[in-house]
Amino acid sequence: MSNVQAKIIREVRNTLCCLKESGCTGFDCSPESLKTLACLGRAATPAKPVAQERLADIRDDLGECTRCSLSGGRTHIVFGEGSLHAQLMFVGEGPGLDEDRCGRPFVGAAGELLTKIIAAMNLTRETVYIANIVKCRPPGNRNPKPEEIARCLPFLKRQVAAIQPRVICALGKIAAQALLDAQAPISRLRGQFHEVMGIPVMPTFHPAYLLRNPAGKKDVWSDVQQIMQKLKSDS
Repeated sequence: MSNVQAKIIREVRNTLCCLKESGCTGFDCSPESLKTLACLGRAATPAKPVAQERLADIRDDLGECTRCSLSGGRTHIVFGEGSLHAQLMFVGEGPGLDEDRCGRPFVGAAGELLTKIIAAMNLTRETVYIANIVKCRPPGNRNPKPEEIARCLPFLKRQVAAIQPRVICALGKIAAQALLDAQAPISRLRGQFHEVMGIPVMPTFHPAYLLRNPAGKKDVWSDVQQIMQKLKSDS
């Protein structure tokens, strides 16, 4: 399958997912309906394609965000970084101390481990995209509160829509549960693909967890191999 064919299939799939979320669960394919649609198609003026939102526009809209209380204690907003055309997107929980200081995601000890994982996939940080569920550091690196996630998640979903990655890797419980709108523990969510916005999502353990529990690296590598296979099979 060519890249063009794969892109068309993903776009059709995304459209069907949106229709399903709107309550449409079936189509009338009777001869009469098809005839009517054909007449409408000949008479209609071709619609202009909807411009894809740019990451720069999303960042401008975010501005110096004060939408939740996290803004009061941050040093920098950590928007995300990487390729605008990334095939793989990593989503973590939120910035830590190092990330807050420099405004970049995953630059501390956990970030170093993530960089090694990316390298093991024969990729680089420059060819993937890395972001977080929340863009400001929670005090003391606590878990983000539901209302904080609710304020930030729409911006992340706009980033996903702008990049249109082929696979998302959710790093850790908070990222996986927020993206999937699920309550199951990461131990149950990981190891299998889920779907968000028509895009396959693989939850796995957060690199910070691996620093405390090195035995989990085997499970993460298994998850990463599934991602690699997915990327390869869709190319």
